Amino acid sequence: MAGMGPAPKPNARRRNATVAMVELPAAGRGGEPPAWPLLGDIALQTQRDAAQRTADELELSLADPDLTGRRRATVQRKADATREAAAILTGQLTSQEQVEAELWKQLWALPQAVEWERAGWLREVAQYVRWKARAEQGDLDASKEARQLGDRLGLTPLAMLRLRWKVVSADEDERTARPRRRPVSGGRRPDDPRAALHVVE
Repeated sequence: MAGMGPAPKPNARRRNATVAMVELPAAGRGGEPPAWPLLGDIALQTQRDAAQRTADELELSLADPDLTGRRRATVQRKADATREAAAILTGQLTSQEQVEAELWKQLWALPQAVEWERAGWLREVAQYVRWKARAEQGDLDASKEARQLGDRLGLTPLAMLRLRWKVVSADEDERTARPRRRPVSGGRRPDDPRAALHVVE
């Protein structure tokens, strides 16, 4: 027909269309957490092993009979300091593994974990756990990485809003699922005693 514009596309999206919120159970994800998917902290393990090897070599060199006086004392101090560094790294690894295990379990009980599991985000969550564990030991760079990953995983209210995730309580679920009672007797509820009244001519 003349004067009319092109026919609208049948599959065209409306500009003002809104994306529905994904509802997450307030009770969180049930069951055991998935198996931990990452290897141990290779960087820390390498540092610890190198320190232990250096300490062993220094202590072996102390058996040299030609090593005497001030030189011997210097090697002894280096051996002691390196052995102490190895012990600190060992304690750091142990502490980090404990924090990772606890945090991994806590995170997989959250409401957001329902969506992580559906999307298969096991490694992403594990990487967040590793950075967070390092951050708790005072690593500022790790703290920045953990904050960025936490946003991607929806661990803050603003991040959840961006992901279109909403935590719904059991009461809200029940209200939305419960069918409304149909009004009877002029709009009165069925348990209203006035529902039994009728007009007498």
